[in-house]
Amino acid sequence: MFENRTDAGERLADLLEARGVDADLVLAAPRGGLPVGRVVADRLGLPLDIVSARKIGAPWNAELAIGAVASDGSVWLNDELLSTSGIDDEYVEEHREREREAARGRVDSYRGDRPPLELAGKRVIVVDDGVATGATMHACLERIAAGGVARVVLAVPVAPPDTLSELGRKADEVVCVEAPSQFGAVGRFYRTFDQVTDEQARSYLADDAA
Repeated sequence: MFENRTDAGERLADLLEARGVDADLVLAAPRGGLPVGRVVADRLGLPLDIVSARKIGAPWNAELAIGAVASDGSVWLNDELLSTSGIDDEYVEEHREREREAARGRVDSYRGDRPPLELAGKRVIVVDDGVATGATMHACLERIAAGGVARVVLAVPVAPPDTLSELGRKADEVVCVEAPSQFGAVGRFYRTFDQVTDEQARSYLADDAA
């Protein structure tokens, strides 16, 4: 479907322009969202920053998200899963704090000495290279809402329809290039889906350093 994240960013930017989306800044989810966000920000002539969240995994399966937490502590919890799993509050709080610190460390590492962009009253486009379950994006959207934005547009190259529907409750608009019902993982929709290194992630933000 997409050659790589740059191609995905170009096609996403095409759709944003076609929709006439107006915004003041772009926030990308590291690390994979940064190359996509860089293309979108450059095309629309907007500054780029990051919004980071980390998954809170279940005790028996770290890949199964019982929730997610953003760098500022904004949290989303999978209440349905928690109500049937027997996971206690102590486990949730312990891992919430651990993952919050990891998300904050990632933001500090990538942003360096640059201050964060002001969110209050701004129109924001939040970008990732795709979403599957949407757990970390839920927390990212909570973080953005806590910043007092005027409007938020979720923009991704690919996501399943049910996830888009759930996330759409927290965004003013959702823009997605492809929403296949048979999904699986984000990477299957890219011919090249290499891991973005920390150095590469910082370089995408460095373009805005001036």
